[in-house]
Amino acid sequence: MAKNINVVMAHGAWADGSSWARVIAAMKSEGINVVAAPLPLTSLADDVAALDRSMARLDGSVVLVAHAYAGAVIAETRSKQVKALVYVTALAPDEGETVADVFYRAASHPLAPKLAPDDNGLIWLPDEAFKNAFAQHASADDLAVLSAVQRPISPACITVPVKRPLWKDVPSFFLLAEEDRMIPAETQRFMAERMKAKVSEQTVDHAPIVTAPHVVVEIVREAIKSVAA
Repeated sequence: MAKNINVVMAHGAWADGSSWARVIAAMKSEGINVVAAPLPLTSLADDVAALDRSMARLDGSVVLVAHAYAGAVIAETRSKQVKALVYVTALAPDEGETVADVFYRAASHPLAPKLAPDDNGLIWLPDEAFKNAFAQHASADDLAVLSAVQRPISPACITVPVKRPLWKDVPSFFLLAEEDRMIPAETQRFMAERMKAKVSEQTVDHAPIVTAPHVVVEIVREAIKSVAA
């Protein structure tokens, strides 16, 4: 793989950097420098700032990889290091839209959870939603970990209109999850087409970073090669 190209991964809502563990291990074994940016999930601005801090520690070009909510985060950075974006069943609001606008664009899957802030103003994913919608292909052990380490998301992450998204200016790649019960495939296809992203459609659930890491690695490799070329 090309030298001086870093991969920075941004986790989505109800997750942390450990959700990328299998993808990180596979890419590290190929000699690729990978960093999982820790997002606080407290506001979109806070998450972009955290992402920028992670990239500032790196030398060279960056391929940004996002899962789910983090698609909005990677498109808000203005770092000149970023040369390509990879969306893993991720949300891609356009300028003036919010994350919630695209998340609720289509009818929800019957097993998708009903989401609402708790008494502290934070949105948690119900435990049963991990096996029913978030990662229905995951093992019992993986589901236990996903549930145990989940981080709540603030409404301030999903209700703020975004600026001009970076995907209008750099190449983007989109892993479309056909069996996603959190973000309908119809919505993913709509976003990917208007982004003019290079699309890879896969029969995976919402969390292929856990349940099908090999398909994630493959699309990230493709993005790295495009930057190297």
